[in-house]
Amino acid sequence: MAVLKSAKSVESIKEIGYHNCGQGLYLQVSKQGTKSWLYRYTSPLTRTRREMGLGSFKFVSLAQARQYAIEAKRLVINGKDPIEERKKGQVEAQLKQARNLTFKEIAEACIAAKAPEWKNAKHAQQWHNSLETYAFPILGELPISDINTDLILRVLEPIWITKAETASRVRQRIETIWDYGKARNYVGGENPARLRGHLDKILSKTVKVKRVRHFPALPYNNIGIFLQELRQRNGYSALALEFLILTAARTSEVIDAKWSEINLEKKVWTVPASRMKVGKEHRVPLCKRAIEILSNIPSNRNLEEHVFSGWKQNKGLSNNALLTLVKKMDRSNITVHGFRSTFRDWAAEEAHTFSNETIELALAHTIKNKAEAAYRRGDQLERRRELMAAWDDYTNQHTRSKD
Repeated sequence: MAVLKSAKSVESIKEIGYHNCGQGLYLQVSKQGTKSWLYRYTSPLTRTRREMGLGSFKFVSLAQARQYAIEAKRLVINGKDPIEERKKGQVEAQLKQARNLTFKEIAEACIAAKAPEWKNAKHAQQWHNSLETYAFPILGELPISDINTDLILRVLEPIWITKAETASRVRQRIETIWDYGKARNYVGGENPARLRGHLDKILSKTVKVKRVRHFPALPYNNIGIFLQELRQRNGYSALALEFLILTAARTSEVIDAKWSEINLEKKVWTVPASRMKVGKEHRVPLCKRAIEILSNIPSNRNLEEHVFSGWKQNKGLSNNALLTLVKKMDRSNITVHGFRSTFRDWAAEEAHTFSNETIELALAHTIKNKAEAAYRRGDQLERRRELMAAWDDYTNQHTRSKD
């Protein structure tokens, strides 16, 4: 078979089959009449004959095809398989392209991948909300490969102390997204959002809130339907429990509340230091619904009278009255104290405009960090009033779905 040496001879060939163009280069003519370039060689890796496509005759000239064949032959001489080298190049190109994916794009992919694992469908929205608020404004449009520790700190430092729990969740989510990207070969290297052995060496210790133990709590997205059921019940226990939920107060503070502590005009309930766990007077801003509850309680408003009266005269409800009610509502898996955790979880996930300090003040928590406690100025009553109004609004807006 004559070797095709000129572009004219290549163009004129019509015969179906392989046509030698020299140096391992062949022109293949198909049954349909299309022409394409091939490089035939023996793989130095497997010692088998292989064919590597070099493109269509329509787009690749004879001169270009010869150059491609020469480059392929050089690889063979150096002990490399041209097809395998091409695959490596394609992988590297894909990796390069993947590394140009933005943090937001990878975050969306990560959330979509993890969503089937989550029992509560609202977790995905919680991730979106926190990332949209804190991470995406700084990291969102950047290639993930460009994200470093300094950028992570720009996200976290403004909220690390003031919104400690939110900051912790945001950091964990960024770390998870980075790990997902690394597993998918979108990025390499150490995770800049890792806490242990990395960020914990840079960021100060977050505010430690004094909590003795965790109490089984109702998921905050179920609070609306719970209150809807609760409002179908009569009696002081039902009113007291709803009041407790709306004020995020402790059981003892509510069942022992007296009218002398209530100022309906100023919409404030002042719990004396003698009844507070921390031994300090606590002012509680009363939301609209809490005021309605108090206003509708039939009473002569004797200042020494309990707001929520028990069966015995001049006595408040028993310590177990509210828990008994919860169990009667077929909610034996939660505790009354757990409603404070319900409020705390809602505040951390949904109330992003409020600082961690405001939320902790609403719960009357003790701050162990003395330096942080020294910065407190007053009890932020009006700011907490806004927080509790937002909580009241949330409970009224979420009464249709039940997980």
